[in-house]
Amino acid sequence: MFVRRIFAGIGPVTVLVLVLIGVLTGLSTVLFGFGGGFVTVPVIIWADATLGPAAGTVAVATSALVMVVNAAVATAATPHPILARLRSRGMLLSLLATGGLLGALAALAVPAEVSSWGFVIYVAVTIIDMLARPGFLRPTTSEPQTRARRAIPTTLGAPIGAVASFLGVGGSVMTVPLLRRAGLPMGQAAALANPLTLAISIPAAIVFLLARHTNVHGAVFAVGIVDLGAATLLLAGAIPVIVVLRRRPPRIPDRVHAWTYVGLLAVVLSAVALPLLTTTGV
Repeated sequence: MFVRRIFAGIGPVTVLVLVLIGVLTGLSTVLFGFGGGFVTVPVIIWADATLGPAAGTVAVATSALVMVVNAAVATAATPHPILARLRSRGMLLSLLATGGLLGALAALAVPAEVSSWGFVIYVAVTIIDMLARPGFLRPTTSEPQTRARRAIPTTLGAPIGAVASFLGVGGSVMTVPLLRRAGLPMGQAAALANPLTLAISIPAAIVFLLARHTNVHGAVFAVGIVDLGAATLLLAGAIPVIVVLRRRPPRIPDRVHAWTYVGLLAVVLSAVALPLLTTTGV
């Protein structure tokens, strides 16, 4: 009975799509440190389109829960020498969590369209920045070990956490470029993004699970404003992929890895922006 309630209203095509997107989410978690935010937000907006404007808020909330699980699994499987780079960065992690909490509260206080358009604008600016400024596609190589330790200033913790949870992106789109410009290869930058995403997503997910939204009903089985059915299907596809790839990580040339990161952001930008432009008649 409980299982039926979770998946009530989700058709077989939607189930298949969500599981397949979950597989892509697992790939993005391991290869790019996304945790799922950039991939899950567009697909959840599509899956819960019958909610109207509230779909954007539900997508951000559901994405937060998916990112908590994905990032936790990926972090647990990350080699200790890589995680050691975060040693003595407890204050940064605390500020990321504080920002995640504040960003989630802000997302509940504004119309869903604000988060959706903010998502589009932020991704567009990020893509332009990575293409225009040196350091991401053409990383520096001087003293990467030392520079990586100060790649993310502690003072940026709260702003990164707030923006990430408000938009439902997890923070990797900010932390990976910073780590990359500090000289780290893409593989290590993506791996470090997962524990940082976890710090942001846990408080955000708690806020969304406890929240109430008058427009969330009928189309989804919601715990708070989290679509538990969509989250379950996404995780069913993602977790096995994360476990397998963390045990046997693929060898990708660093430059190809970086360009693929940019390309994936461009695809996600299009997936979110086109429906918004159509709805507003732009």
